[in-house]
Amino acid sequence: MNQRIARVFMVILGALTICAPVYAHHGGASYDTTKVVTLKATVTDYKLTNPHAAIYFDVKDESGNVVHWAAELNAPSWLLRKGWTRNSLKPGDQVTIVARPNKEENVRVVSLQKVILANGEELENGQPQ
Repeated sequence: MNQRIARVFMVILGALTICAPVYAHHGGASYDTTKVVTLKATVTDYKLTNPHAAIYFDVKDESGNVVHWAAELNAPSWLLRKGWTRNSLKPGDQVTIVARPNKEENVRVVSLQKVILANGEELENGQPQ
């Protein structure tokens, strides 16, 4: 009986050990899933890296000042299946970013929904992150 309890305890402990990093990575989602923002942007950098790809871009505010932003995307393996490539975006590209805003008003990081390229082509981020 003691061995059985020990095994159950070890299974539970193992599950918690595996789940903790996943929760730390995804559990504190900070994006407002009830809103969508559309931003006219100039790409400054694009990284197709794990665990999430990212787009860095500049947007002019109402006063004409340049504001630096970032967009979090899905994993590169998912994006590649959706048609993205390492060369999908390059610095200087004029794009439209459609994204979920951050819950914190002054944080300029969004969860990308899609990018609309200057030629009208749309690159979807795919399923929710």
